[in-house]
Order: sequence, then C-alpha cells, then structure tokens
Amino acid sequence: MTKRIQLPTLSTEKDVDGDSFSPIYTTTVTVSGGPAAHGRASGRARSADGALDLDLRVPAELGGDGRGTNPEQLFAAGFAACFQGALSLMARQEALDPDLISVEATVGFGRDPADEGYLLRVDLVVTWPGVDAEVATPLVEKARSLCPYARMAWRGTPTTITLAVS
Repeated sequence: MTKRIQLPTLSTEKDVDGDSFSPIYTTTVTVSGGPAAHGRASGRARSADGALDLDLRVPAELGGDGRGTNPEQLFAAGFAACFQGALSLMARQEALDPDLISVEATVGFGRDPADEGYLLRVDLVVTWPGVDAEVATPLVEKARSLCPYARMAWRGTPTTITLAVS
C-alpha cells in the first residue's frame, strides 16, 4: 500500500487579508536559448530551486526534433494538475472521494486570425468514475472559479515585462 503524502493546506475559505494580491508561493524558472539561441528550439529550462531542469524542443509537428518537452506540454501539465487539485478540494468538502478524478488537458498552439499573433486553446476533460453528472457538474464549476489556471484563461493574468540590461 502506498502511503499518502500530506495534502496542501489551501482551502476555499475567505482568508484574504487586504485589497492587493499577496502571493503565498512564488517560483522562478529561467530559460536560456541553447545552441540555436532560441529557447523554444534548443533551450534549457531551470527552476531556481533545481527541481525543474529540462531541455526544451520544438515538437516534430512544428518541424523540430521533438527530443525534449515543449512549452505547451508544460502548460498542459500545470493546468491539468491545478484543476484536478481544485476539484479534489471541492470533492473533499462535499465528503466525496476524489481518488479517481483525472483531468486531461489538451493545449492547441496556433495563429490568431485577428492579428496573426499566436494563441493557445485549452480543452479540459474531467473524468470522475462513479460520480453522477448532477453531483459532479456544480463541483467542476466551483473548481473552475477556484483554479488559478482556469481564472487566468478566462480573465487574463496581470503580467509585467522588464528588460534587464547589463
């Protein structure tokens, strides 16, 4: 039998103190360009704590060698993990077993016909065997309003870009 790990102490309680954003966790990942001087094509992504350290490559479908992960895979993993965690929290609050909840995230990368920039499209599929749709649907909606990835997708995320010149 596998020992369960400690669950995070995050909740849905109104534990906000103040009117401004106050992060409860911050991480930093640095991407360098590698041999092609292009982070997406031959880059390396490293987190400040060293837990993430991997090669980035363009997927074969976009003309790359596909021998590393790509930003869309990382985003899909983050989104699916976050949404599954939010739904798990909702299930526990309703005394439902979240053990079988899985979330599949499909991320599409393509061009925006409005301005020819690039866009991502995300499709989530939630699988929760043994739970009726009438029970699961409102919890999925609550998870959608709790999960920061879903909130980012629907509302946008405040972003700053700073040029650090040396």
